Amino acid sequence: MAYVISDSCLSCGACSEGCPVSAISEGETQYNIDSEVCISCGACTETCPVGAISEQ
Repeated sequence: MAYVISDSCLSCGACSEGCPVSAISEGETQYNIDSEVCISCGACTETCPVGAISEQ
């Protein structure tokens, strides 16, 4: 199951840097996770300073 980023995202980019498959990209208002690429490893949840990432 892929992860999603909530509206509490600060757009700091920490999650993108920690993603081993480059599934996270910067959007207009926050970062987004491509569910087709996400391998559900959870690395992004460990790097997010505000806990904005959760399983879908």
